[in-house]
Amino acid sequence: MHILVTAGPTHEYWDAVRFLGNASSGRMGIAIAEAAARRGHRVTLVLGPVALPPPRVDRLVRVVSARQMRAAVRRAFRHADAVVMSAAVADYRPASRRSGKLRRRPGPLRLDLVPTPDILAELGRDKGNRLLVGFALQTGIGRREAAKKLRRKNLDWCVLDHPEAIGREHATVTVLDRSGSARTWRHISKRRFGHLLCRLIESAKPTSPRPGSPRHRP
Repeated sequence: MHILVTAGPTHEYWDAVRFLGNASSGRMGIAIAEAAARRGHRVTLVLGPVALPPPRVDRLVRVVSARQMRAAVRRAFRHADAVVMSAAVADYRPASRRSGKLRRRPGPLRLDLVPTPDILAELGRDKGNRLLVGFALQTGIGRREAAKKLRRKNLDWCVLDHPEAIGREHATVTVLDRSGSARTWRHISKRRFGHLLCRLIESAKPTSPRPGSPRHRP
């Protein structure tokens, strides 16, 4: 199976050195990509700007902005059997980028922001028989809103996680599926969860690993 994984944040620059971003470390997506590779799948990882080293995968594509991530994902999507969109893609970007570094001035600074492409929604519209996993960060959003996101964006699973887990080795996650059922794992290592998520994908689309690639079962 060819599994496409996205990980990390995006940085939306408004001058030569400053950007809008978020605190995502990419640790969850990297763990998922590593698990998929260890289980014998072909893996494409589209990775935003992170400090963590990437795992060994078939194809690594580094990006910075949401538009770059969209372009890389759309290219790989054509050949993917399953997509795990764990990247924390910025919802907005500056309407324009200034050349050089803006000097400090008295008074407030105003930035005009415009929406970035909704990559997950695009993939949901075009998914065909692919499997699609999305993530929702629980900051006031509960299972009901995550279930709405699953239906609205045509996902097979939606993973609900918490901001306290950003950058950490462990997380509490809830996985919702199309039937309406949900399962929660508390304080699970992200590496372990990567394998559990891969099992879900494998159970929905059974496939054989590539010759010479032993399937890893933790």
